[in-house]
Order: sequence, then C-alpha cells, then structure tokens
Amino acid sequence: MSTQHPAAKVPDQLLAEPAAEARWRARFAAARVSVPDWALDAPQASIYVSNASGVWEVYAWDRAADTHRQVTDRPNGTMHATTSPDGQWIWWFDDTDGDEFGSWVREPFAGGTTAAKAVADVPDGYPAGLEIGHSVLAVGVSGDEGSALYAHRDGRTQRFYASEHDADVAALSRDERLLAISHSEHGDSRHPALRVISTNDFSGVAEKWDGKGKGLAALAFSPRHGDARLLVQHERRGKEELLVWDVESDTETELDIDLPGEIAGDWYPDAEALLIVHFHQGRSSLYRYDLATAELASLDTPPGRIGGAGVRPDGSVEYAWSNAAQPPVVRVRQPEGTDRVLLEPPGERPPGSLPVGDAFVEGPGGRVHALVSRPQVDEERLPTVFLLHGGPHAADEDRFSAYRAVWLDAGFAVVEVNYRGSTGYGSQWRDAIEGRPGLTELEDVAAVHDWAVSSGLADPARCVVSGASWGGYLTLLALGTQPQRWAAGVAGVPVADYVAAYEDEMEQLRAFDRALFGGSPQELASLYEECSPITYVEAVRAPVLVLAGDNDPRCPIRQIENYLDRLAARQVPYEFYRYDAGHGSLVIAETVKQVAIEVHFAMRALGMS
Repeated sequence: MSTQHPAAKVPDQLLAEPAAEARWRARFAAARVSVPDWALDAPQASIYVSNASGVWEVYAWDRAADTHRQVTDRPNGTMHATTSPDGQWIWWFDDTDGDEFGSWVREPFAGGTTAAKAVADVPDGYPAGLEIGHSVLAVGVSGDEGSALYAHRDGRTQRFYASEHDADVAALSRDERLLAISHSEHGDSRHPALRVISTNDFSGVAEKWDGKGKGLAALAFSPRHGDARLLVQHERRGKEELLVWDVESDTETELDIDLPGEIAGDWYPDAEALLIVHFHQGRSSLYRYDLATAELASLDTPPGRIGGAGVRPDGSVEYAWSNAAQPPVVRVRQPEGTDRVLLEPPGERPPGSLPVGDAFVEGPGGRVHALVSRPQVDEERLPTVFLLHGGPHAADEDRFSAYRAVWLDAGFAVVEVNYRGSTGYGSQWRDAIEGRPGLTELEDVAAVHDWAVSSGLADPARCVVSGASWGGYLTLLALGTQPQRWAAGVAGVPVADYVAAYEDEMEQLRAFDRALFGGSPQELASLYEECSPITYVEAVRAPVLVLAGDNDPRCPIRQIENYLDRLAARQVPYEFYRYDAGHGSLVIAETVKQVAIEVHFAMRALGMS
C-alpha cells in the first residue's frame, strides 16, 4: 500500500436508543438456514448452510435419525457444497481465505474422517461446475488460461475439454450417459451456448446456440433413467423462459407459460411436471406445470421472495420464503396443499422490519422499478440512502434484509433501484448496459433520485449512495459523474480502476467484461476509461467510505488502492476499511462490524451522529 489511508471509525454503539441498537444487531446475529439439498438416491441425507456457529458453514442433516452435524469449520466460512447421489459423501469447495481459488474436497456424510481432495489429479482453480454420478463425475476448473473440464471414472481422470473461453459443467443425465456443458466459444460468456456429449467417449451428441445476444442455460436432465430430455432456460422472445430439449432426437418443445416477468424451473421427481419459479417486479412465486396438459397451478405462496425451492420424492415442495417485513423461514408444502415450517434454526427468531412499496419512474431507457421503504418517523424530506445492488445481473426484491432494516432504524428512507442491467425485467433491459456499462445504470439512478426529491420523500441535501461489488462500482462512478446529487458514498468491494481491475481479476470476470464492453481494455481503451470511476476522481466532493477484502479475486485490492491514492492526493475526506477475506465476509461478527462502520459513516457525513 503506497499511502497510509485514514482508517474507518468503528462505533461502540451505532444507535442511541438501546432497544434499537439491540434490535439491529439481533437481526444479523439470529441463526438462519438455507433450503436443504439432498442426495439423489438417498433423500434422507440432506445438507444445508447456516450461520448458527457465527460463520456461514455447511451442515449435514440425517432426516431418518433427525440429527444435524456441522460439517465445515473454517475461519472465513464455506458456502458451496453438494452430496454424492448415494448419500455417502459430502463434497465442499476448499479455497483460501475467501479467494475462491482451490479444489473440491470430500468427507463421509456421517463424519469421522478429515476431508481430502476429491480428485487428486484435477488442478486447483476457480470452480466451473460439478456433476457427481455413481460411476462418472465431471468437474470444471477456470484459470488464467481459460477453462478446462475433467471427467473421472474407473479410477482415471481425463481432461475432455479445454478452451480459452469461459465454459462449465452444467448437467448430467440420470443414467450418466450424457453430459451437458455450457460454453462461449462464440466469444460472449454472458450469452452461452450448450453442447451435450457422450460420457462414454466424449463425442458430441447435440449442440444448441440461439445466436448473438441470446443465452441458453442447462437447468437439469429429466430424473428418469434413459430419458434424454434436458430442461433449458432460453430468451428467444426477449425474456427468460423454458423449453424441453430431447438431445438424442434433437427435438425441442418450447413451453408457453403465460406469466408476466421471467421464469426458471426444475423437474418433479416423476418427470411429468415442472416446479416453476416466477419472478415479476421484485417478487417471486411458485407454480406446478403439468407437461402433458400444460396446466399451470399456483402453489399459493404469499407475496415476497422465494429463496430456493426443490421437490422431494413424495412430491412435497421445500422452499425458503421472506418479505421485507418478515424474516426468512424454510417451509414445506405437501401435495394435498398443507404448508408448515420445515427447519427452525436454533435460538430466537430475528426481529422483523418494515414493508417495502413500489415506485415506477420513467427513465431515459424506459420505466425503472424501485423498492421504497420509509422509517417510522414524523418527518418529511428524509435523509435517504440509495442502495445499488451488485451483479449487475441481479435484482433487489421484496425480501427480508437486515442491512436494509438497519438503515431504517437509523432514520433513513431506503430506495433500491432495479436499473438497466438488472434481471427479471426482460433481456433488453438486462443487456441495455452493453457497450456503456456504469454510466447507463446511473441514468436510471438519476431518474429515481429526481423522483424521490420531487415526491417529497428525499431531502436533496441528505442523499447517500451505497452499494457493494457492482453496486460499489456504481457508487464510486456516481460520486464522480453526479457529484451534485450525493452528500456521501459508501462503496464495498468496488471496481474503482477498471483497467487495473481487469489485469488482476479472475479470468471468468475478464470474459464477462469483454462480453459487456465488447472487447478488452487493449482493444477499447477509451471506453474502459470512460466507464472507470478513477477517471472522474477529480470531481468527487462528497465524503467517501471504501471497504475491501485483501483476497478478493473479483474486485482486487490493487485497483482500489490506485483510486484511494488519487483521493488522498486531492485531500477529499475519505475513510478506508480493509479486512482479511475475499469478496465480502461470511463471518457474522465481521459483517456486523462493517455495517456499523457504513451506517455510522453516513450518519456522521450528514450530521446525524
């Protein structure tokens, strides 16, 4: 680090009222669990992730005995795990301090043995898909040279695919004869193509590519033995929809499911129906779609967010649900329609929060959807934080967020903007940022900011812009290109110097950037400069807080230091918090510390503390 940057201040207490202070901390500290996954042929062997230990780790759940066991115990946590189909093994991805670079290891489901590298002769790298069968497994690895896919069977490992372009293992058929891979040999990793190969000799069976700007995603093969149907997500009509592809006959059936917004799905165990996850205007819902009759039946989940769902062998549907006011819960819906809580994490439930409303604002590229929350205060013209989501291909939803809730507790109105680039609003909206990323999204943020001020919600002198990852990038870019709008900025793990970020980031991110910009910085130097926050650092006038992880492969630390050095030379008020992890933290105490730093910084910048 070339400059000694001013350290961020950590408050002993964020909120003056003891009850409010205890409430916001309790939301983060409360134990939570994910929707469980289970072994294909041993569904009593389930796994999930939970923060019950204070760190997000993998847990094993033996449903027959109703026993739970913490599987992983690492300083920076573990999120990626799966089971072997026979339920005998748990596989989890072992990286170093959150850097996302490492290998798959495995240990017995019952425990008692230290985890060991699962396939010894597959090199370490960034994960690029994993499919485990009884007799064959396929694993993908990404590195600086591109992507490599390996198969292991009969004690031997073979690299069956390698490319300078992004690729990954996508789906394995139930009888393990067919393997689907996703690739971007056409040069656009944001809109991949599919190839199905034989696991016998790795020869090609079928190909599918919908052309420029139209991606395909292999979701899952049919759960029936001998059934070569693959469920595929496509975007031929300008939004994410589904088709069923019989890869051996190379025939397909597009599913005409009449729902607004976009859909994803998975198979019911009998392969006669699909579980549909529907997303529309920040909320999701579940349906059952009968393939023979095309009948669509709602599973009657309340408005909010579905945070994962799956169908058990008996036809019951397990899913996570929350909305902005109500904390998440994992539930199970039986085929006859009864619904109950499935998994209760230990300890007390987290305190609830306030609901969100909707704002639809006309922007330069069309109608922008934003979620709006108001604190319980008798005040007009509120201090307002604009929370910009990461991705960019993601969306803010009507879901429970302890992070949103603490800003409300601190007296801020909260505005979450689903700018162009967000998912769930059609392909054109998502892809509108191509060729001009960052600046395009901020046009939408500006339109929503104008609405928030003109409607009387936001005090124009007390508006904060905040976000992490892509949201952190947009925050720094906004501070430099829209300095008159913002009284403070909070940027977590941001892209700050795009050219330096490209040089240091993982190859999967470089491929994404090339697809987004239309080329590399060497090919499009002026465009990368135009879209980089460091270009506008001379215009920044509001106080800035930056948080970054030492081991982040997505938004590496060097390019952030470049930006901070420029801020320091201008003597702009700023603070820096640097921590020993990757692209965020899975440690609850660390998360609480960072949240306190962020909100305290904004309150001080606005004279609220």
